Amino acid sequence: MTDHDNAYEGLVDENSHGQWAFGTSFDDPLAGVDTTVPDDVDLGALAAYCLMLGDDALISAQRLAQWATRAPELEEEVALANVGLDLLGQARLLLARAAAADTSLVPVVSDTSPAPAEDALAFFRSDAQFRNVRLTELDNGDFAKSIVRMLVFTTWRLAVFTRLQTSRDPVLAAVAAKGVKELTYHRDYSARWVVTLGCGTEESQRRVRDALDFVWPYVGELFAPTDEEIALAAVDVAVDPRTVREEFDSVLTQVLKAAELEAPQGRSVGTIGGRAGRHGIHTEAMGPLVAEMQVVAREHPEGVW
Repeated sequence: MTDHDNAYEGLVDENSHGQWAFGTSFDDPLAGVDTTVPDDVDLGALAAYCLMLGDDALISAQRLAQWATRAPELEEEVALANVGLDLLGQARLLLARAAAADTSLVPVVSDTSPAPAEDALAFFRSDAQFRNVRLTELDNGDFAKSIVRMLVFTTWRLAVFTRLQTSRDPVLAAVAAKGVKELTYHRDYSARWVVTLGCGTEESQRRVRDALDFVWPYVGELFAPTDEEIALAAVDVAVDPRTVREEFDSVLTQVLKAAELEAPQGRSVGTIGGRAGRHGIHTEAMGPLVAEMQVVAREHPEGVW
């Protein structure tokens, strides 16, 4: 039901923005959540950690958005879009938390029309300033590659978020509690497709095997902790990613067995002096992805809608 005489009036109601995916009148994304940081938590480390998790979600959402009008079926297009929107919501909360913890991270866009902090972090950093794991930025490739990438990413992220629900930081705990429900669906959706492809035709089997070969070299990076993660895990704020490896391996083993597939062995991308995505070292795919994501905001930095 609507308060308007016809459906079209709602589109021009200047006081109602609930129907839009973006706009200029959103509430504070952390409104209603206790944002008090425990006294023994380093704000810089907290900001860096939220940036990492937020960038993982943001870049993953951008990749999924590229499937619009390109998915093999309408139902899958809707599913991929919904997964992307879930991750975008996580990104917004986490980037807002990072900005609140350390305002020096936020780029200055305009003195006359400042952008919300999470928007500034999304649209006005260079690709080297993003802290996402490299897995998230990999090209979509075909449907099988995107599905395998999603399975690996969501299995890992769900394991992290499950533990993050007990974080002493109330914002991280709240984001994780909501995110666990979303990520459970994401993991199950991608797992079902991996099994379908693996147990399907000769061609689908070939494609999903190629997808595993493409994605698997980036798995190791998911479990390499940063100094911030180790420090925050020690005070029960973050999750040391090494602690979720056993769960990750168990889930992937079950899925791949059901799909009559095996994980590639001995494949791993290198680092540069021990540095990778968490330190701003990215693949060649990252630059074009960020440029596409940021082009409108950078062209119209003071634009409102």
